[in-house]
Amino acid sequence: MSHLIARLFKLGLFSEDYDYHLIRKAMVVVFFFFGYQKLFEYGARVLVPFISNGPLTSWLYPAFGFRGASFSLEVAEWAFGILLLLGFWNKALDVLGELDSCATFAATVTIIPFIPGGWAESAGGFPAMAGPVACLMKDGALLAASFYLLKQDVIRVAAYGKAFPFSTRRCRNRITPG
Repeated sequence: MSHLIARLFKLGLFSEDYDYHLIRKAMVVVFFFFGYQKLFEYGARVLVPFISNGPLTSWLYPAFGFRGASFSLEVAEWAFGILLLLGFWNKALDVLGELDSCATFAATVTIIPFIPGGWAESAGGFPAMAGPVACLMKDGALLAASFYLLKQDVIRVAAYGKAFPFSTRRCRNRITPG
């Protein structure tokens, strides 16, 4: 096992901020594809049980209507994706996008206990998750990824004392404000 670890380390993937950049790129893709899905009728219909039962999202249908709620989520997700994309060059926009990302996934995670049909009959004394809940479980990981990115950029901004564009070369190593 130590031979495998040594070989992985020699690849150089763990000496730079590849994890940070890979997660950021993945989050941009997630927001663009999730937003794109809401353009279509089928995407809007799939969201009905999620939005209408979420304690932080149930107000969307009364406020905007069926298509308006879907459209507002689409616009928000694309805006957050754009902020994360621009964050490669401007950390102020990045932190804003990451805060929005954290709020988005915190809101969707709160839907889990309230989704009808989300929990099957008890499986050995513990409720088993069913289809809709399984779909939302990924949002817990996306919330963690959003928080990771937010933490990294707040540390970078605090260390440099500014939130304006700066070279990613200067940010390669994790910096803690001192």
